Amino acid sequence: MIEPGKYRQLFLDDEALESVEGVKRVLNPPLKCGAVLTGDQGKGQTGLQTRSAPFWNEQLNIWEWWYWGYYTVPPYGKYQTTRIRVTQYARSEDGLVWERPSLGRHKWRGSEDNNVAFDPEAGFEQPYHILRDEHDPDEARRYKGLHGVLDRRPAVSPNGFDWDVLDVKPVPSSDESHCLYDEISGEFLALVKQPTDWGRSVWLSRSGDFEHWTDPSLILHSDEVDRANRRERIRKVIEDPVYLSPPIVDGTDYIAEIYQMAVLPYEGIYVGFPVLFNPAGAIPPPHMNYTAINQVELTVSRDLQAWQRVANREVFIGVDPIEGDCYGWAQNLPCGRPVAKDDGEVWIYYNACRFRGPRDLYPEFPDEFFDDISALCLAKVRKDGFVSLDAEKTGTGITKPFVAEGELNVNVDAKDGEFGAEVLDAKTMKPLPGFEMENCSTIQGDHLTAVVRWQEKSAVDVSIPVRVRFVMNRAKLYSFWLH
Repeated sequence: MIEPGKYRQLFLDDEALESVEGVKRVLNPPLKCGAVLTGDQGKGQTGLQTRSAPFWNEQLNIWEWWYWGYYTVPPYGKYQTTRIRVTQYARSEDGLVWERPSLGRHKWRGSEDNNVAFDPEAGFEQPYHILRDEHDPDEARRYKGLHGVLDRRPAVSPNGFDWDVLDVKPVPSSDESHCLYDEISGEFLALVKQPTDWGRSVWLSRSGDFEHWTDPSLILHSDEVDRANRRERIRKVIEDPVYLSPPIVDGTDYIAEIYQMAVLPYEGIYVGFPVLFNPAGAIPPPHMNYTAINQVELTVSRDLQAWQRVANREVFIGVDPIEGDCYGWAQNLPCGRPVAKDDGEVWIYYNACRFRGPRDLYPEFPDEFFDDISALCLAKVRKDGFVSLDAEKTGTGITKPFVAEGELNVNVDAKDGEFGAEVLDAKTMKPLPGFEMENCSTIQGDHLTAVVRWQEKSAVDVSIPVRVRFVMNRAKLYSFWLH
């Protein structure tokens, strides 16, 4: 049986539903809010990226964020792909407006008046992920990180700046990964990139103490459906002039690959944000890479091992049209675990990049776009709003059985229609007396939380397992739960 008294029940998969009629599952792309942190061009930065999400520091009452600032360096000269990255620090009161405080910790380009947070001479041994652990009783381990570009070395810190790299076995990984604490299992998770026959793929390593990690196990790779989607998505950006067409399209029937995947533990499930790498053409040496588009989809899991693709693999965060204030022309990649706000809204911070490949592949674009090639952006999802059950006309959905103790709550948008429900005996499928649809006070309007009532009765407290039949007309149902 499902547990709506413990977790809100969402519709990314079919676990909460027995059947539907006249409704369809719809992916709801997030609201893109634009860049929240851009490169400091006055100091020679050409772009920003990170694989760490912002987190709340409850002691300082601020949001903290570690990110990489990129600067072009010799020997290839300006606008080439060889760039140095420097770990830097920003803070914010609201997660929207960020300041770069002067830390005075490291000299960079002749001055210590900067926000450089780690030795810029460390090269590829800089922090790759940083998170704050409020559960560890040891203040010296308040911050945890994985360091290094190839393989990830666990490290701990009292402040996020002074690090102790632990003398333990590193987590095997290539150049993409994510790291988070999972409140459901009580473990730390590292989702690393390693190859399979399907190219870049996602592997999972777990740790209870951040020191000893399991050997990574394969949890997600692409397949022939992704390969077919790659063809269509490349065709779309080539034929539609509002998008950036890859400068090299060589006609090879490339496989699609899973570039990386951030994960959000959410209401008893795991929501994954896989980035689909869709190559278009091979870039000639010495660069050894591909023109491509990288876009975000959704997956869902109940156990971190078996992952189900969501909503027919539709794009969740797609590439942006070519406009001056947009950055995600070629690729969008999550920074890390999305942030579930106190009001239920989910904030997804992501890396948005205008180009893939060296400057000379894009002669039609002025230098200004290469002086400002990538930024850290924000997209917002309403509470439980990843996927909804939509009824354009009258439709119904019947839940799987559960024990009813409390009021039935729904997150529903019925501003153009109406929504109602009836409670059924789980075995006979007949409405319980007093909880029939004809006794239901239908809901109208857009509500993050609405209590379903039957002639002023709202509490459903019976001794037998029940189901709920939702009846919708021009409405979107995002979730339901008992309270």
